[in-house]
Order: sequence, then structure tokens, then C-alpha cells
Amino acid sequence: MRLAMPFVWDERCRAHEPRSEVWVGVPTPAVESAARIDAIRSALAEAEAPEVAAVPHDDDALLSVHDPELLSYLQAAWDEWAAAGLPEDPGQDRVVPYVFAHGGLTSGRPPAVPTAVWARPGYFTYDTMTLVGPGTWESARAAVDTALTAVDLVVGGARCAYACSRPPGHHAGRACFGGSCYLNNASVAATALLERTGGPVAILDIDAHHGNGTQEVFFERPDVLVGSLHVDPGAGWFPHFLGFADEIGVGDGAGANRNVVLPPGAEDEEWLRAIDGLVEWMQRADTQALVVSLGVDAAAGDPESPLHVGKGGFRRAGALIGEAKLPTVVVQEGGYDLTRIGMLVREVLLGVEAGRV
Repeated sequence: MRLAMPFVWDERCRAHEPRSEVWVGVPTPAVESAARIDAIRSALAEAEAPEVAAVPHDDDALLSVHDPELLSYLQAAWDEWAAAGLPEDPGQDRVVPYVFAHGGLTSGRPPAVPTAVWARPGYFTYDTMTLVGPGTWESARAAVDTALTAVDLVVGGARCAYACSRPPGHHAGRACFGGSCYLNNASVAATALLERTGGPVAILDIDAHHGNGTQEVFFERPDVLVGSLHVDPGAGWFPHFLGFADEIGVGDGAGANRNVVLPPGAEDEEWLRAIDGLVEWMQRADTQALVVSLGVDAAAGDPESPLHVGKGGFRRAGALIGEAKLPTVVVQEGGYDLTRIGMLVREVLLGVEAGRV
């Protein structure tokens, strides 16, 4: 079946190569690889979806989401690491933290940014899985450009556009990164849509894991609704500390954040009910545009999730999103089964188009 929706591609998104993750102290092969977006691109080409090259954008929308200090760190992190000789001694060829700026260390005072190159990573990241290499900044910045180019297409009249962004972004907060995410592509897209439509704007996160970074960015704001459905973090799933139903926003943002927590093993019907409920909630708020954080790791058999959603469930999820008939930017997040990721993304996008008819 042919897909008319444009998809945005940037070859620079392939440059990031983490090689490994350090999980419970043990180096393991990285699951977030360039092969993921290669598989997606191939599946969308088979559907004859029009490919659009990402356009470089200035940093305005990026700076409205992220702390400038984080951006400066990420841009320089690999060069500083290499210049310090750490790839040779002790032989670590990726930037990885060994100590963290835990709040309990500082008795309420803000921690100092370390001057030692080997200590600085633990100020900006919160895990040992999200390593930085020679192509990380290039790819992370390109992923933002794919999302912003998709925004340009939608503001310019496309009903929906898909950003093949990589690395993913929904675990990256305003001043920190983690969860294989460096910059929050969906949050940057939402901020750009808010400025260009007047808002309010909504972010629907259907990745299998809670988008803790997106939640943190907008937790005090009423003009960007954030709804996430995900496996219960209390059942042993990332991000562990956040993603519960009582996290509804604070201050002016109270009521603008909603988490739907799913048990391990949840299947199509329960997952789709959660999506339907969040879409209805967003429509009641008179949302003017929608960003979808599209992870397909809720699929049965994905190595990073215990959810059991089938191929048909992803097509139906897309239809529920399309039926909202909102200007929609779809931004890629997770999905780690290389044999199925392209097909599953294609199913969602086909569903979105069918739902808009």
C-alpha cells in the first residue's frame, strides 16, 4: 500500500555509533544503532513515501527546550575526551561517566560542574548506557533538524509528516541526557509548533517506556499537554523513578501531564484504549497541533519491552491518531527489533493516513 505522507531523512543521523552500553556495570552491545533507521527508510521506500531532505535550522527552538550548558557540553564532549587521551589510557573509546552529581551530595546547593574531563559526564547524564562518541553530536543535532523540517512541512500545509530522527530523544531533559537520548527532538518540535500555531500543542508518547525527559521539559506549563502510555516503571522498566499516574504537572502545568501505566504483558486492546483516551483528552483541550513520539517497542517480541502489541494494533493506533484530524508531526523514538521496526513504523503511518480520511 502506498504511503503519501512525507518522511524527513538526514544521513547525519547515522554517524552516532555508541558500540556498547554499560548495563549494571557490564558492557553490552548497543541496541540503539543506525541499522534501526536504515530499516525504517527501506520500509517507507517500499511504500513509495516521498523522502524529504532535512534542512538545517538555527538553535532558537533547541534553546527554548535545553539548557545552553548541556548543548555546549554535548558539542565538545568527545573532542575533550579524545584530547585528554582517555581512548588510549585507560582505553575507553567512548565518553562514559563513573561518578554522578547526586542531589544528596550537595545539601541543597547546586553541584559544581567538574573541571576534570573524566568527571564531567556525570554532571550531565544520569545513566551509563548513553555513551558519547565522535559522531554523537552530529547525529543528535541532525535528529533535531529532521523534527523541525517535519514541522515546516506541516505548517506549510502537509496534514502529517514523519521525522526519521535518530538518536531518539524523549528521555533527554532540559539539562540532562540519558536513555540513549541526547536532545529531545519531540519537545523541540512541539515548541516550534506552539510558536507557529499559537497552541495549545500536545505530545502523545506511545513508546513502550515513559518519556521522562519530555515530561520534565513541560511539567510546569499549561500550553503543551503531554500524554504517555508505557509499561509500569515500578515493574523494573526504564526510567524506573518516574512515569507514574500521580505525576500530573505542577503550578500552571497542573493537569497538563497524564501518564497511563500498563502492566507487563499488556496486549492490543488495553494499549489502544489508552491511546484513545489520551487522544480524546487532548482534543478536549482544543489542541491545535499534535506531536507523536513514535516508539514501536511495545511490539510483541521487542527485546527492550514486555508489552505484546501486534501488527494490527499499530495500524489501529495510527488510525486513532489520524481521526483527531490535527496537524501532526510524528517523531521516531524507540523500537529495537530490526526485523520488524520498519514494517511497524509503516503500519502506524498508514493508519494515520487512513484515519484522516
